[in-house]
Amino acid sequence: MTRVVITGATGAIGQALAAVYAKPGNQLILHGRQLDVLETLAATCRHAGAEVELDQVALEDDDALFAWLETLCTPTVPDIVIVNAGMNIDIGEDASGEDWDDASRLLEINLRVPMAMGNHLGKRMRAAGHGQLVLMSSLAAYHGLPVTPSYSASKAGVKAYGEALRGWLAPHGVGVSVVMPGYVSSKMCDEMPGPKPFLWQPERAARFIAQGIERNRARISFPFPLNFGCWWLAVLPAAISQRLLTLFGYDHDHDHDHGDGAHR
Repeated sequence: MTRVVITGATGAIGQALAAVYAKPGNQLILHGRQLDVLETLAATCRHAGAEVELDQVALEDDDALFAWLETLCTPTVPDIVIVNAGMNIDIGEDASGEDWDDASRLLEINLRVPMAMGNHLGKRMRAAGHGQLVLMSSLAAYHGLPVTPSYSASKAGVKAYGEALRGWLAPHGVGVSVVMPGYVSSKMCDEMPGPKPFLWQPERAARFIAQGIERNRARISFPFPLNFGCWWLAVLPAAISQRLLTLFGYDHDHDHDHGDGAHR
């Protein structure tokens, strides 16, 4: 039986990934904050033939998180762990800046939790000689977006951490993939400021991610045009990249009609 753990399973990508892995022979451990959504998702996945467990452990609580991870590693480590839970904030409609309490909470969920899970599970998987960690970054990791500074920073951190983990764990038979999506239709995406070119539906994104996981790809980034453009933002001199972001509408002057963030 293949055991697949998904955090943030109640978000758009999380639900779509659960549907992809919902098949006979798979056991899904789905984590999320919205119990009603989790239970509906579980029923759908069970109908597709998968075994399903649900959990709502507080990921930010180290003791609770590590105790949960230990249960996941008993009697053996999971086959795939997709660390998908995340949130976003922005500088606000008036571009006055991010609330620091919100930014701190974002860093906790988006960066510290993936690092804690990678640290703990990486050691267990290394000892077992198998398993795959999948960390959710973003194309915003290539170059910070002026409208979402903390989100961009958190995803850049996840990218760097995942790349480092892959180098550490690869010799021991453990895979690590960093997922870098562009815009995927969801409540969180809809409430993000700025243009959203090459928007994908969650189902398409989930299929692409699952294919990359199966191949143990180091970086699962999409869609190609936006990925290529964002990669250039990291390569070009910063002054040019920043001018391009303004040209493409990612400065606050273009964002007065948008809300101020959402959670996944």
